[in-house]
Amino acid sequence: MADTHSVIGTKNKKGQTFTDTWTMMHDAPRTPSFFTGSEVIKEALRRASCDVMIAYPITPQSEAAALIGELFAEGYIGDYFRGESEFAVMSQCAGAAFGGARVFTTTAGPGTMRAMENFPMWSGARLPIQMIVTCRGINSPLSIQPDTLEIAYLLNTGMLVWHAETAQDFFDWILKGFMVSEEPDVHLPLALCCDGFFVTHTKDVVNLTPADMCLPPYDPYRSPVPCMDMECPPVRMMRDPFVMKSNYISYATHASWQQEVWAAVERSRKHTIKWINGLIETENTDAEVLIVSSGTAVSQGREAIRLLEDEGIRCGLVKIKALRPWPGEEIREATKNAKHIIVPEFNVTGWLAKEIKATIPNSERVNAGPHVCGGMTMPPEIIVSEIKNLLGMRSMSMAGRGS
Repeated sequence: MADTHSVIGTKNKKGQTFTDTWTMMHDAPRTPSFFTGSEVIKEALRRASCDVMIAYPITPQSEAAALIGELFAEGYIGDYFRGESEFAVMSQCAGAAFGGARVFTTTAGPGTMRAMENFPMWSGARLPIQMIVTCRGINSPLSIQPDTLEIAYLLNTGMLVWHAETAQDFFDWILKGFMVSEEPDVHLPLALCCDGFFVTHTKDVVNLTPADMCLPPYDPYRSPVPCMDMECPPVRMMRDPFVMKSNYISYATHASWQQEVWAAVERSRKHTIKWINGLIETENTDAEVLIVSSGTAVSQGREAIRLLEDEGIRCGLVKIKALRPWPGEEIREATKNAKHIIVPEFNVTGWLAKEIKATIPNSERVNAGPHVCGGMTMPPEIIVSEIKNLLGMRSMSMAGRGS
């Protein structure tokens, strides 16, 4: 029987047509546009049928938050306001999502850390909030420059975590991300990360879908848990909470719900693969040397590969797009022929290399680095130098760079 309640083909108050998302993202014509990453966030939200956006200024996401405020003034966002702190913003996002709204927010660095308590709560409450994380330094002394250390903290919250390399990734994944996170068998928040400034404040050509098309609205009744139902886990936390009871049933309920959250992360795998065309992208995986990375370190790896080709050295590439769900099987398959696996990262701890080492056999093949942090750039030459050193070849050193 035909769905007589579908909004597909009807128009919203701005005259945009609610369009099947797959059709909009794969079949609709695209217009090349020269935008910063922050402007791309605005353009994605213009098409996202977003009910609520809550903002708090912190560099480098402040510009995106302000631009989304312009969308609100133009009538493309249902409601928009500034919270009194980052922690307050994430709490208010939860309230809006509990009430059945499609919710979007942006954050960065110390702001992400200040709000961290909310993110496992979002996951446990099965709230499909989308949060843009424009990664920056979180260490003292203060740095507003790119550093991806905060991603390491997000990986264990129960959120979906994707890491965009380019502004094009950003535009497409914001819209596709709502489709994955709002699936009834998933229904989890999504942290869509990028390397701040490198993506947010750099202009690039991005192919945009038509501005007169938009996502279908969010249907909160497809949620696996009822909206604001005080008697059904997990929202029962507000009355007679399980944590107040010291008995086996209480502990078992809490434990089983945590297991369900992580099971939902796994269930997102098939949807993520469908929407972003796989959890990884690969080039030349039969090469003995592979660069495996995420975010803009992938871009630097691409240039390093070009420089190595000029010297007759063949090197492959693995771009990791989704960090949660983790592409363990794909990484094992892609790296099976590699003798050397290079993992360049924009952070000091090497959290991605640790994940890869825990995934593959013969993990001594993994070279954790080069690392830059605190906002330093990563010239492709230091990746080249790292690879040459592993191959026993002489290379010029770059003092003060790398691990």
